[in-house]
Amino acid sequence: MDKQSAKAHKATHFLHKLDGVVFKHPKIILSMILAITVFFALQIPGVKMYSDFADLLPQEHTYIQLHNEIKESFGGANVIIVGVEVEQGDIFSNEALEKIHRVTLAVDSLPGVNHNLVASVTHRNSRKVWMTPEGNVNSESYYDPQGGDMAAEALASLRSDVVADPRVYGPLVSPDMKMALVKAQLNEGQLDYAGTFNSIQQLRLKESAEGYRIHVTGQPMLVGWAYQYLDQIIEIFLFTALIMIGLLMFYFRKAYGVLIPLGAVIVSSIWGIGIISLFGYNLDPLGLVIPFLISARAMSHGIQIVERYYLELNDHADHHKAARSTFENLFRPGSLGVVSDGIGLLLIAIGSIPLNTKLAHYASLWALSIIITVLLAVPLLLSILPKPKKIEIHNNIFRNVGFGCANLISSERAGRHALTLAALLLASGWYFSSQVVIGESEPGSPILYQDHDYNVSSKAINDSFPGSEELYIVAETRNKGDIKKPDVLAALSDLQKHMLLDPEVGGSKGIPDLIKQVNRLLHNDDPRWIQIPDDQMYVGGLMFTYMMSSPIPGALNEFVDTDERIANLVFYYKDHQGETIRRAIHTAKQWIADNQNRVEGLEIRLAGGTIGVTAAMNEAAYETNLWVLPLVFLLIFAMVMFFYQSLAAGTMMFMAMLFATTMTYAYMGVTGMGININTVPIIAVGVGVGIDYSIYMMDRIRAEMVAQGDITAAVRRAISTTGLAISFTAITLISGIVMWVLLSDLRFQADAALLLIVMVLLNGAAAMLLVPSWVLVFKPKFICKAYADEDGVIHA
Repeated sequence: MDKQSAKAHKATHFLHKLDGVVFKHPKIILSMILAITVFFALQIPGVKMYSDFADLLPQEHTYIQLHNEIKESFGGANVIIVGVEVEQGDIFSNEALEKIHRVTLAVDSLPGVNHNLVASVTHRNSRKVWMTPEGNVNSESYYDPQGGDMAAEALASLRSDVVADPRVYGPLVSPDMKMALVKAQLNEGQLDYAGTFNSIQQLRLKESAEGYRIHVTGQPMLVGWAYQYLDQIIEIFLFTALIMIGLLMFYFRKAYGVLIPLGAVIVSSIWGIGIISLFGYNLDPLGLVIPFLISARAMSHGIQIVERYYLELNDHADHHKAARSTFENLFRPGSLGVVSDGIGLLLIAIGSIPLNTKLAHYASLWALSIIITVLLAVPLLLSILPKPKKIEIHNNIFRNVGFGCANLISSERAGRHALTLAALLLASGWYFSSQVVIGESEPGSPILYQDHDYNVSSKAINDSFPGSEELYIVAETRNKGDIKKPDVLAALSDLQKHMLLDPEVGGSKGIPDLIKQVNRLLHNDDPRWIQIPDDQMYVGGLMFTYMMSSPIPGALNEFVDTDERIANLVFYYKDHQGETIRRAIHTAKQWIADNQNRVEGLEIRLAGGTIGVTAAMNEAAYETNLWVLPLVFLLIFAMVMFFYQSLAAGTMMFMAMLFATTMTYAYMGVTGMGININTVPIIAVGVGVGIDYSIYMMDRIRAEMVAQGDITAAVRRAISTTGLAISFTAITLISGIVMWVLLSDLRFQADAALLLIVMVLLNGAAAMLLVPSWVLVFKPKFICKAYADEDGVIHA
């Protein structure tokens, strides 16, 4: 049977006939797409933009399971920390104490605050405890707001009492006594980030005075700051749209070249946002870069189609045939590229972070919808619109990129040189990739710049205190009251000593410390009695004595649960950098491994607090990264290989992805950008998006080889045509993304945009230089032996 006959290729012949049916009824199909677009547009008002802290947490992780168990009793990661700093003297003045007290009351009044977990030197829970000559234990608040101004002697006495209390001096009052902290835990289910942020900022404005500084840090404030830039994000979107319109006008200088790609973006965006609404998901302010990227990809595909349409008009006088030829030449490779995008997005759901799971669901469907809204709709629209009067495409600076690459890769020798250089870059890229850290690479929050008020406040507080980042290690016993056993307390005290060997640990707090302090107090404050008694009943007596000395219920709640079966040990760190967190978790696991069977019935569980929660997020991001990228590579390799029925085709795309991804990680290693829950989705999306360019280039070389029969001429022609569209779409995408770098006050968005720019450049270079070089050097059969059947469909 003649291999060029339609009967020899029944499947492709059927698809070719289907293409004909589609182009016989373009208005019906476009009307259906319009109706669906209207339906999705009606869903858009239901979309809300907000952040949900629970969406950031990998709920299946053991640390988060512990966090969920203890957050109501011991506290979670949603901590507000306010530092009141005096510039002259110390905090032990009537004016300063009154200010600290007002701040404490205001923080205690925040929406969703856990009133049992508010702490400051002026709070009623901070109490001086002493033993009377009669042997009774009394306590009183360090600060009495109703007592009026204190004399100098009373202030000096207060200063001495605070310095003598390790539960206050250090954790709540800085060693230099120039700053006092007000800490509060917020209940996750009742979080109102915007309301909390506005209340805190009003408080700062109200309490600002000469000689004082008010510092604020904590997760709720961080999210609140992100909310403040929503208007700026909208402005960036508008600037980006104007830039892209200007570039389209400059590039095409034709109405079709401007309006059709823009229309494709608008329709695609309506479908995408409508899908989000139907899922009932929210848009996270920090995750807007990826929806923007999907929209930009829709424009890129639209530009490819319009560019090819004008080229086809030179070969077909009938613009209907030109539109159909454009569809037949670009729909299959375009669909393959879109599916690659969708795979990269969908695989993000492998991780256990709900935010990324939601993103994977709606973004993958949004990306796949481009097949209908752009790859199908645009050629159909071109077929029913009037034929353009001017079909020639003017030369411009953007087209010189394609011509330059065509001249650069002009022979097999040039291809070998390009592949050799790529191999050297790949080798160096492996080294720098190994420098990428898991988590954050510097103190403060990477979401904001280092000189931002939030990070300045965090640094000021951490410079003055043991640390604002807390690690919770929970000790759990089998039976009620077992936490009072001396061997249990001795083990916990030993764990504290072990953790304090880490120089990054600023201090700790736990029930063993309290037992030792009360024991010393009951023995005339003799330092020799700072020890844990050997009798469980006596330990219980010490705990009861401390509890009864306070008129406020729940004096022991920060240390143990009401059944005295679970205890919480708190360790203070100055930052939550990836290295700090890994060392903290490793140190704890080391002690647990060495003391696993030391005390029967005692279980040590990791980990809560901001350090524990961040550790879980980092581990989840690492595991996601470990699985997602290899799977993206494998699936795209398999799809390309199946689509072209060639192992060489899959290998070529695999090498293009490997080069671009390795160099991306090298960039991250050089710039200190870490792998975390924010960067993993961008990398996965970037791989899927970037491979589009290489697929288009490879497919065009194959088509030109069939038409010209000479591999060198085919490569030059492909770079000079498809390469032009690739270079322009890459430049357009970068021109839009760069606005995030120049204008955004959210450092994460600027860093993410820079990362995307690097990925676009690397993938563009791989498509324009490495793919043609690979073809020239290895001369794969699926390209060199390709032929067209009688339907015009190319086969290997």
